[in-house]
Amino acid sequence: MTWLVTGGAGYIGAHVVRAFHAEGIPVAVIDDLSSGHASFVPDGVPFVRGSLLDADARRTALGGGQIAGPVAGVVHLAGFKYAGKSVELPLHTYEQNVEGTRLLLESMSEHGVGALVFSSSAGVYGTPDVEQVTETTPPAPESPYGESKLVGEWMIRDVARVTGLRHTSLRYFNVVGSGHDEVVDTSPHNLFPLVLKALTDGATPSINGDDYPTPDGTCVRDYLHVADLARAHVTAARALESGRELAPVYNLGSGDGVSVRQIMTAVARVTGHAFDPTVRARRPGDPARIVASGALAARDLGWEMRHTLDDMVASAWRSWSSATATA
Repeated sequence: MTWLVTGGAGYIGAHVVRAFHAEGIPVAVIDDLSSGHASFVPDGVPFVRGSLLDADARRTALGGGQIAGPVAGVVHLAGFKYAGKSVELPLHTYEQNVEGTRLLLESMSEHGVGALVFSSSAGVYGTPDVEQVTETTPPAPESPYGESKLVGEWMIRDVARVTGLRHTSLRYFNVVGSGHDEVVDTSPHNLFPLVLKALTDGATPSINGDDYPTPDGTCVRDYLHVADLARAHVTAARALESGRELAPVYNLGSGDGVSVRQIMTAVARVTGHAFDPTVRARRPGDPARIVASGALAARDLGWEMRHTLDDMVASAWRSWSSATATA
């Protein structure tokens, strides 16, 4: 049985696809390439180029067509993923993330696809007044992006009550590094590619705000290596396909945060490019601190952080350098 990865030509999605491959599980991709790259899809993986908003593309991906064999389940990563930009583009964010998820659920029901791993976000928590968020921390999103992810969780829950859909949602924040040199984060909004691009362009990386209520004034987050994250998606998919009951949501967290300034220090150390970052104004929609406990995911999904911060920076720099050398 095949697993369909929506957004499987993107940075995270491509790592998930490769993680399925590593486990010997058939996998297929649907992606409109609005932010993904066709070259990220491995040779031989069935690929439907199209949006979840397109009925024909959904029908092809879920109902046969280019997919080799019946679809056992979906890992849903497709969407507009930028919290700061979502404040400027709320309707676009809701269309891509809420309507896209609604239509996916509708098509899954139509074609009898009974399992879903949803890529949610720690952005659903907003700025919680706790040292570590857990799955019982009340959601309070502060951006249309975080709101759209929470609505997605609600829709999945409500559909499951009616159809028996087996599901879980994985909440996480900053995903960095690379498990494959040919798959690089090219987002114009994510911290790592912004910093690495500045270094290769001979410019000085910048920090968005240093007046947050954190120890060094910069935002604090969980930073997760993309290969660790991809493995967790596959573990969840296998559990659902086997019929094992999972919790409705899991935090994939480190338990302790890293500040943006600490990231800058690690980048300078690992790359050998010394710099003193400039400071810009805050970005709208950026909470000061979110650090999540991964204890529940460790218990049920074997979740663990297998990479250090230096590992994350080194692998990101290696893939970035490889991509820029061949561009």
